[in-house]
Amino acid sequence: QVQLVESGGGLVQPGGSLRLSCVASGFTFSSYALNWYRQAPGKERELVANITSAGDNWMYAVSVHGRFTLSRDNVKSTAYLRMNNLEREEKAVCYCGIQEVGRGQGTQVTVSS
Repeated sequence: QVQLVESGGGLVQPGGSLRLSCVASGFTFSSYALNWYRQAPGKERELVANITSAGDNWMYAVSVHGRFTLSRDNVKSTAYLRMNNLEREEKAVCYCGIQEVGRGQGTQVTVSS
C-alpha cells in the first residue's frame, strides 16, 4: 500500500522550532522528488519546500527561506522538515506530497503562547 505519513506537529511558542517527519512506504521513495505543503485556516495550500530525489537540491518559499530546512534519508524512506523561528501566523496543517504518488493526511502545527 502506497503511503505517506506525517508526524511531528504540535503546539510551539512563537520563535520555537519543530521537526516534521514524512515516512513513505509501498513505493521506491528514492526515485521521486518530494514537496512539503501547508494550509492555514481559510487560506489556499502553499508549497513550502521541495527536495530532489537524491536530496541534492532544494527549493524554498520566500516566506520560509532561511528558517526551514528540508532533508531526506532515502535508506529510511523518510523526509524531514525542520522549522525554526515559527510565527503565530504559521499555524497550519502541513503535508508531504509526491506528485506521482499523492500526499499524506497531514500534521497540525500550532504556534501560540
